[in-house]
Amino acid sequence: MPGSEADKWLAKIQQDKKGKLKIYIGMSAGVGKTYRMLQEAHTLLRNDVNVKIGYVETHGRKETQALIDGLPVVPRRQVFYKGKQLEEMDVQAILLLQPKVVIVDELAHTNIPGSKNEKRWQDVLDILDAGIDVVSAVNIQHIESINEDVKAITGVEVTERVPDKLLQLADEVVNIDLTADELITRLKEGKIYDHSKVQQALQNFFQSEKILQLRELALKEVAGQVERKVDYEVTARERPWRHERFLACISSNHTIAQNIIRKTARLASYYNSKWYLLYVQTPKESADKISLAAQRHLINNFKNATELGAEVIRIKESNVTKVIMKMVEEKQITTVCIGKPHLNLFQVILQTNVFNHLLKQLSARDIDLIILS
Repeated sequence: MPGSEADKWLAKIQQDKKGKLKIYIGMSAGVGKTYRMLQEAHTLLRNDVNVKIGYVETHGRKETQALIDGLPVVPRRQVFYKGKQLEEMDVQAILLLQPKVVIVDELAHTNIPGSKNEKRWQDVLDILDAGIDVVSAVNIQHIESINEDVKAITGVEVTERVPDKLLQLADEVVNIDLTADELITRLKEGKIYDHSKVQQALQNFFQSEKILQLRELALKEVAGQVERKVDYEVTARERPWRHERFLACISSNHTIAQNIIRKTARLASYYNSKWYLLYVQTPKESADKISLAAQRHLINNFKNATELGAEVIRIKESNVTKVIMKMVEEKQITTVCIGKPHLNLFQVILQTNVFNHLLKQLSARDIDLIILS
């Protein structure tokens, strides 16, 4: 067997050994994601499937708690942090037990400092790599690329977030849907939070118009995931030569950089494609000329982009256009994404007096330029 064919076969075998991922998405807490996962666990158990509860958070909900009875639970890891005894999912125990399927709740959870991984979704990737199937759940407000949309609806910035690549990796994404009236009724009946917290919840998050907008986001996200998988499979079959590759270009401007990263990641997720983050450090952006805060933001942006699936490229060069064209050539980029005209990077390009040359080069190579708002 020729070397390349052997490599392809080995890659397929290794890929087949990976676990399958199923994610339940809901518009908010209380729609029944955990309940549905536990129902599924009981069905698997009845069919003699080796299933374990890796981590489930019932939030004191009686209906959910009752469903845990009869299911094999992996004991949680006890951790002392700042004088308190806390509990975390025991990933090592799951890997040693090697169940066929493991149920892992609250995908966006941040682990206690000192854990192997910072986030639970990273634990899930380790479990999948070990060939174990995972059923998990997340609320729509925790999806990274629509964080700004959620903030506009609720007025709250969610800090615990899951990169879109998790949805892209998922073999199945299921929306758990309720109407706004049904969700508010469940809240008033004390099925979501303790009765003492109901009135406050009704005045804040659980308002009908907010729930409707979040519901729309959840429905669109799941529908989009299905559409993307179909599009990708059709494109791979009918146009195998065309593989989208995105290049996001940022400067040290934190707010605009975040927006470019988030939107490019979403585009890459839609096309199920590879993407790169390019930061060109010009003499004006050298370490001694930008603030420490700007440097910290840059590091955070690089980390965020990596979590969202990007390959980060950092280059010192005064000619930004030259670097962009070099990366377009090397990485076989199909689309370049930059910020709108007030972005420092854009000004640098204009100052080089070869912006027209950049446009001509991109056009000649059938490469798109997207100027993001």
